[in-house]
Amino acid sequence: MTAVRARGMSSAEKSGGSGHRQPTRRPARPPVTPLGVLRLLVLFGFAVFCAVPLIWLVLAPTKSDSQLASGPLSFGSFHRAVLAWHHLADYNGGVMYRWMLNSAYYSISSVALSVAAAVPAAYALATMTFRGRKLILSLTLIAMVLPATAVVLPLFLEVNAVHLTNTAGSVILPAAFFPFGVYLAYVYFSTSLPKELLEAARIDGCGELRVFFSIAVPLAKPVLALLIFFSFVANWTNYFLPYVMLSNDKAYNLPVGLGALISGTPALKPASGGSFLPITYPEAALAGLIVVVPIAIMFLFFQRFLVRGLLSGSVKS
Repeated sequence: MTAVRARGMSSAEKSGGSGHRQPTRRPARPPVTPLGVLRLLVLFGFAVFCAVPLIWLVLAPTKSDSQLASGPLSFGSFHRAVLAWHHLADYNGGVMYRWMLNSAYYSISSVALSVAAAVPAAYALATMTFRGRKLILSLTLIAMVLPATAVVLPLFLEVNAVHLTNTAGSVILPAAFFPFGVYLAYVYFSTSLPKELLEAARIDGCGELRVFFSIAVPLAKPVLALLIFFSFVANWTNYFLPYVMLSNDKAYNLPVGLGALISGTPALKPASGGSFLPITYPEAALAGLIVVVPIAIMFLFFQRFLVRGLLSGSVKS
């Protein structure tokens, strides 16, 4: 009993002379300053500026034209949204569904080709030494900053020379050229890929293809997700290139098709006098929402990879 009591007393002494735990102190809150309040107000203003158009886009299809004018940020009814969808879907025998399938086909094919070309090219530029390497990197940077509209005319002449205009290849093949993806993957491979691991694999007898597919690609999953997301968004929202390359409305992708549908309607051009299927403001908003929803779904699916991919290469291994 004496020994137990002595041990109890010693433990109580270590805890400050009592058997109770000392309460942990919470970190002190930073003082409220005028500069901090101003910063919060500015951030809140930017948040409202970005959020209001998205909220309007979601709520607009649920109302009629008169309801939209009276209460732009109020909810109408699901019945109005269903009517707006049927009105859009019935245009020209349901060509809207064809545009959706075309957009999915163009985007997925372009993403597959661009990632399949960008990742091996970036790996070779980051881990190998060969003649012309610096020149290729410089040309990649130039291609990144070059406006896409500046090369549309040469691309059109090139595609027309091989008789691919007005086909899926005229949209997919130019979009598969993704210099931003090459440079982004190059930054990752040159800074975050452990060179010792690659050398150890080569010493063990692995060839470059085995090293690439067994070591480099699995370690680059965050960057691959980032490339897939950026490439998909760029191709899904691609308007100018398909607009130039395609003349058959059956081959349009969704942005070009909806642009052609809305441009001749009194919703956005009252002076046009109407068209075969007049599109109202709520239906025009629904058309824009159709383009945005797949991108939002892709972001929710890839968001856990996006942060890791954006931070890849920020710390050198």
